[in-house]
Amino acid sequence: MHEKHSRPGLIDSHVHLDDAAFAIDRDAVIERADQAGVEAMIVPGVDAESWPRIKALCAKHTHLHPAFGLHPMFLGKHVPAHVDALSSWLDEENAVAVGEIGLDFHVEGLDRELQRDFFQRQLQLARQRDLPVIVHARGALEEVSLTLRRTGGLRGVVHSFSGSEQQAQHLWDIGFHLGIGGPVTYPRAQRLRRIVAQMPIEFLLLESDAPDQPDAAHRGERNEPARIADVLQCIAALRGEPEARVAAATSANARRLFALNRRDS
Repeated sequence: MHEKHSRPGLIDSHVHLDDAAFAIDRDAVIERADQAGVEAMIVPGVDAESWPRIKALCAKHTHLHPAFGLHPMFLGKHVPAHVDALSSWLDEENAVAVGEIGLDFHVEGLDRELQRDFFQRQLQLARQRDLPVIVHARGALEEVSLTLRRTGGLRGVVHSFSGSEQQAQHLWDIGFHLGIGGPVTYPRAQRLRRIVAQMPIEFLLLESDAPDQPDAAHRGERNEPARIADVLQCIAALRGEPEARVAAATSANARRLFALNRRDS
């Protein structure tokens, strides 16, 4: 067994460990993450069907923390009653966040008005409970940002951020974090790399989004949470900072946002 890295522990702020892609070797994937120094992981839900799986998984592994939400890409599986059910899950199941929620205007055929309704209703649930939100914003970042600002009283992370410097600034202005994962390791992602190199570190979170979005060295493969160590290495190089500093800062950000210290005590 390899020794864990001596740097501060990492936190994967977004990993779909309940996904069927991990059905065969999920425990081994978690063990590899542990050995890579990943000390905590946030597991967001995407539809009502996923919530019991995530609950069971996080009960089995105490360093996994559940979030529950209704993802816009699974709009066809959602019904209005699921928002009411979500309210109960948030109250009873020790969720660290409402998510994964948001808007997706990239995929054709997803009713935008219905997406907006589910998004706004879930934002209200988060605000009522003072829970952070984990936000998906693909092809819809401008509207998502405006909705967050207009709703007010929210905090959270826009995961897999891919917007402009100005859009990033707008999110920091309202206290939102950027979730950064495998895409930053691709040399062609010049704008993202520039943002990450210069951004205030207090708004930076590491994420894998596994099994999706592998880093450049694992293009086309199933992603897994251990590889946020490679994301960390890339970000530290882009910023010209020691890996230990970036690890400590991003983990502190995640612990603060998701109140992990309170839950571990």
